[in-house]
Amino acid sequence: MPKNKGKGGKNRRRGKNENETEKRELVFKEDGQEYAQVIKMLGNGRLEALCFDGIKRLCHIRGKLRKKVWINQGDIILVGLRDYQDAKADVILKYNPDEARNLKSYGELPETAKINDTVTFGDEEEDEDIIEFGEVSDDEEINAI
Repeated sequence: MPKNKGKGGKNRRRGKNENETEKRELVFKEDGQEYAQVIKMLGNGRLEALCFDGIKRLCHIRGKLRKKVWINQGDIILVGLRDYQDAKADVILKYNPDEARNLKSYGELPETAKINDTVTFGDEEEDEDIIEFGEVSDDEEINAI
């Protein structure tokens, strides 16, 4: 039987995500950039986001963020706008909820922006159409068979 000569497996090569706990400097938008909120994850490194300038854009997650930063529905992100395609953009940065609250307090984000961890789009309308079923007695069950 051969000896194990390696220094570990796949997880060792990945390393630990140590930069998660450390505070980073708040990044503000520059010209050619816009804040957005993720509406829908599309897969294949793409997502649909509603930019705070009022335009819904198809965004591409760049390779540096793709497997290291997990982006979910409802997250606040910074996108780089394209000069040649107004309907598409590139994700530059994901803000964590504390940073998003700070941006809102500085007046960078509009007051209507929801910065909850579990924001779901489209669920508000579905809750109103709840169907309730009445109880069925034993006699009615027998007659139905």
